[in-house]
Amino acid sequence: MRSYIYADESGNFDFSDGPGATRYFILTTVTVADDAIERDLQELRRELAWEGEPLAAGFHATNDKQRVRDRVFAAISRHDFRVDATILEKRKINPARRTPERLYGLAWYSHLSSLAHLLARESNELLVIAAAIGTNDVRSNFHATVGAIARAIAPTATMRAEIWGAASSPLLQAADYCAWALQRKWEREPSDTRSYDLIQDRIASEFDVLRGSIINPPEH
Repeated sequence: MRSYIYADESGNFDFSDGPGATRYFILTTVTVADDAIERDLQELRRELAWEGEPLAAGFHATNDKQRVRDRVFAAISRHDFRVDATILEKRKINPARRTPERLYGLAWYSHLSSLAHLLARESNELLVIAAAIGTNDVRSNFHATVGAIARAIAPTATMRAEIWGAASSPLLQAADYCAWALQRKWEREPSDTRSYDLIQDRIASEFDVLRGSIINPPEH
């Protein structure tokens, strides 16, 4: 059996307390076994085009109108999927190690260490697809981390990793929506759970990695 893991993140690589900096970096994955969500989102996009919402680059929760968000959440909620989230509070990372590459690597290592082992019990093939992000070094860190996890779970399952543009995949756009909902819960003061509540029953894990301590991300 093959499982597909689509990933997106919310938050930025800014470790300052200045305007625009986020408190959290959140990695969110949506795991599916088929393309049912993809088909429904493609059909919804066509319907919205007829209604005057062209959505040239597909769905993107931050930019979409609320009425579009409502339709997207309604569409994805009709299906079975699994959401997992890894939350990193950036100020708790050792100041000497606050780089985009190490932050991204820590997020992926923490996220996949448990998820890949768990999914490998049910699927003998795992395809991890991440939304394109950052520099070549950030992307290289992603591939290195997935490679390390793949070696750890072998021969239980075969795992592959790809980086795609979010506009190319409705399922990456579904992951973007789930990441956005989680960010609104964690980042907003007071917490905004309107969208989170719509997917809460699909959230299998929501792990605050750093909790209390300042830690050093692992090297790859």
